[in-house]
Amino acid sequence: MKILHLSTHDISGGAARATFRLHKGLQNIGLQSQMLVQEKSSSDKTVIAPKLRLFQGIAKAKLTFETLPLKLYPQKKNTTFFPQWLPDRVASQVAGINPDIINLHWVSAGFMQIETFAKLKRPLIWTLHDVSGFTGGCHVIGECDRYMKSCGACPQLNSNKEKDVSRWVWQRKARAWKNLNITIVSPSSWLASCAASSSLFANYRIEVIPHGLDTQKYRPITKNLAREVLNLPQDKKLILFGAIEATSDRNKGFHLLQPALKELSHSGLSDSWEVVIFGASQPENPPDLGFKTHYLGHLYDDVSLATVYSAADVMLVPSLQESFGQTASESLACGTPVVAFNATGLKDIVDHQKNGYLAKPYEVEDFANGINWVMENPERYEKLCFNAREKVEREFTLELQARRYSSLFHEIVMVDKTDPLKNQTYNSKESYLSV
Repeated sequence: MKILHLSTHDISGGAARATFRLHKGLQNIGLQSQMLVQEKSSSDKTVIAPKLRLFQGIAKAKLTFETLPLKLYPQKKNTTFFPQWLPDRVASQVAGINPDIINLHWVSAGFMQIETFAKLKRPLIWTLHDVSGFTGGCHVIGECDRYMKSCGACPQLNSNKEKDVSRWVWQRKARAWKNLNITIVSPSSWLASCAASSSLFANYRIEVIPHGLDTQKYRPITKNLAREVLNLPQDKKLILFGAIEATSDRNKGFHLLQPALKELSHSGLSDSWEVVIFGASQPENPPDLGFKTHYLGHLYDDVSLATVYSAADVMLVPSLQESFGQTASESLACGTPVVAFNATGLKDIVDHQKNGYLAKPYEVEDFANGINWVMENPERYEKLCFNAREKVEREFTLELQARRYSSLFHEIVMVDKTDPLKNQTYNSKESYLSV
């Protein structure tokens, strides 16, 4: 069976890294897997990307043109939003590769036009990495529920008009995807629930398959050694926070982390605890977090990430919304407990007071209490660390993820070959709740 993954990037960004991991996991269990991407950063020969400089230049320029319709909304919030309106070459490229099944991933940012999906002429699986598949273009829904109907009057565009760009995007999706032969895969129960309640995906089959990790790469490293490699203090408790655009992306919750740490610093812990941040360089005027803070900059490889997780005593993930939360699962794999809010995809990863702490959303005081609870009792802390690694080995290994996808691929391809009613619909709520 020939499997083709479609993704805007191969390893740049959280969604791309999750896609690339799955791609390699499928190869590890003997399946023929390839990736077709718009921009390639790896040297992997099974990742296909434009080779001619002309097409490489077009790919980069498309990102600028992709957002032109948003110029109509000068008061738009600083969030990710793609109308997916530009034409592409994906259908012809797919035809040349001739896969048996296509696994769509994060395909925004000018890579795939909405109308291209129906031109692929293959059974489709779409792995959701955020909510953008079933919205009018936004990637973080916040408190908005307009995706359950037909979008319009989009709060992220700061629009009060029903017929705005979000409604236009939603209508294009509704027309183009009406009879798609597609199965939706969500990495978390929360995202599956959102998809099932959406107007666009309500009648599609939805399955939950968590993202997997290579547990040989993400594993506990001796803390003293990890700190020596990163030049971090040996005699302090280290609190870790990190993400892509860790301090600038509001969704990652740095604005909630700051007051939580300040509150903790008033408890007389400033001399014995320090903070470590990755995914951001130290600014010219660093904010006062109440603790000495080490900025590690951007970490791109698995070894560096596993080292920093192992060096820390606790990982903080104060995100407002996560489709899954790979920093949380990576940290647990390295035996480091996680403190997060009891919301969205993180609820599937962190087990409250078993491998970390789930604070009340989005209460700063309880988040601070969670950090202290994880750290205050040495005997309990050892159990949290053991449970952290055990959870990943039980539920989030790359092999387990790959075999779940393999089973789904084979089922869908067999149905496609034998069932004349290829465009059947499913009761998605029953499907994801039964996983």
